[in-house]
Amino acid sequence: MSSLSLAMRDSSTMLRRNLLHARRYPSMTLNLLLTPVMLLLLFVYIFGDTMSAGIGGGDRSAYIAYLVPGILLMTIGSTVVGTAVSVSGDMTEGIMARFRTMAVHRGSVLFGHVAGSVLQAVISVVLVGAVGVAMGFRSTDATALEWIAAFGLLALVALAFTWIAVGMGMASPNAEAASNNAMPLILLPLISSAFTPIDSMPGWFQPIAEYQPFTPAIETLRGLLLGTGIGNSGWITIAWCLGLTVLGHRWSKAQFDRDPK
Repeated sequence: MSSLSLAMRDSSTMLRRNLLHARRYPSMTLNLLLTPVMLLLLFVYIFGDTMSAGIGGGDRSAYIAYLVPGILLMTIGSTVVGTAVSVSGDMTEGIMARFRTMAVHRGSVLFGHVAGSVLQAVISVVLVGAVGVAMGFRSTDATALEWIAAFGLLALVALAFTWIAVGMGMASPNAEAASNNAMPLILLPLISSAFTPIDSMPGWFQPIAEYQPFTPAIETLRGLLLGTGIGNSGWITIAWCLGLTVLGHRWSKAQFDRDPK
């Protein structure tokens, strides 16, 4: 077989392996999905009217429109935590060391984790988005092209943070440490523009919320789904995603190629 055919065959095998693991042990994915869903329910039904008044809306429907794009990005951050735990489990259980000794295309091992995680993240976003629609979210101003761009943005963000999560998992000594190390992927959306506009935050806190990857991604997705202005957030988001993807890929590959201790 050619090198390309071998890589494709082994990559598809590794992808099936990770999808089977996710199907057999769905509790991790469900637990991680619970966080964005609970926050969506909490902020809409408990704080919705108050938060809507704070952003200049008339009722909670205005806040649903503002909130859902941020929750969708938070869903990606929550989902890829499971990837870090899964990769760490493979490292500590010795399967990664076993793969190093087998006639397996080396890149396919990491590709299986990344592709499986991105697929799970996209499915999770669809499920959380369906909850948002059931609660009243509507995107009537978005064109078909903007919807395609929105899905592309979500997939790109999922790819970037998945590679970071893979690196975190490989660098962690056990699954518990991997979960803790990946916790910033859940916390960062909480200190972004997901729940409230940045200009309503204290002045000293605004740079923390603004200069991080989730805020421009949220603003871009919000603009695409609601038909509002995006400004330069789109280009900043793409730059963040490309940078994180390259960083995560090189970090993960360096650790995978390192001789086991």
